[in-house]
Amino acid sequence: MLKDMIALTKPGLLRLNVFAVAVGFWVASKWDISWISLLMVLIGSTLVIASACVINNYWDRELDQKMERTKKRIDYINHLKPNFVLGYGIVLGVVGFVLLYFLVNPLSGWMALLGWFAYIVIYTMWLKRSSTWSTSLGGIAGAMPPVIGYCAVTNQIDVGAWLLFALLFLWQPPHFWSLGIRRVEEYRAAGFPLLPVVKGVKRTKFQMIPYVFLLLPAVFLLYYYNYVGLVFLLVSAIGGLIWFVHTLSGLKTQDDEKWAKVNFLISVNYLMVVFIVMYLNMKMPTELAPYEEACCEIGLDNLWLFQPILRGVFLL
Repeated sequence: MLKDMIALTKPGLLRLNVFAVAVGFWVASKWDISWISLLMVLIGSTLVIASACVINNYWDRELDQKMERTKKRIDYINHLKPNFVLGYGIVLGVVGFVLLYFLVNPLSGWMALLGWFAYIVIYTMWLKRSSTWSTSLGGIAGAMPPVIGYCAVTNQIDVGAWLLFALLFLWQPPHFWSLGIRRVEEYRAAGFPLLPVVKGVKRTKFQMIPYVFLLLPAVFLLYYYNYVGLVFLLVSAIGGLIWFVHTLSGLKTQDDEKWAKVNFLISVNYLMVVFIVMYLNMKMPTELAPYEEACCEIGLDNLWLFQPILRGVFLL
């Protein structure tokens, strides 16, 4: 029973997301770590993210059994019974939210709840079954973990929170579409309107390009606003260029499955390297960042920074 309960939380995905929470917390702390707060935010966010994964498995149980990658999930659910799984997911979410709201700060709780809502309602219940936008807009949920950790320290949404959000938001679609290309027939059989299923593999490859390219200004802005050091900028830029060049190579490849497998592995390694270097190369600012808004709540006058990113992301 315990094994099934753990499996339904998607442990691999859970670990990556909780690590992202820790990175966001670390960046905001600037080496002045409150270990109790870090422990509380990790426990609370783990429970909320696990809740989202469990309820996602519950909601998708009939479709998951049609795919090789996910068909084992129905066994876990049947062992525990669907109603128990739903209740289990709800309890995890409620406890996690309460811990974040009362033992960390309300904003971290609300950010976790926003991510949970985006994943369960916007992505799982709505877009995943009806639109090719599921991956892009579903990325809102996947981009929230570092924001949760960051807001646990700052208790405000400032430029740092937006940039961490942008980094994860831009990373997800090309990562997931690489998997989608590899398993396009499985998604087609299951009835998921994933971009490579509806628009084709070639269109999907073109759609990846702006996301991967726009990671470069995203990491540059983290350096520009004094959150990280030069080592982070150089390593992230080199990694981003490698990924970008490989993404472009997909336009001419003859073996889509092989190319997509390599692109998927590059995306995973890119994110892990970025997180590790971000962790090791945080920068304690000795003066205000180029604009004072970097240290206070972001205002509408700063949104110009993100307009190129938004235009590229939603290019169709």
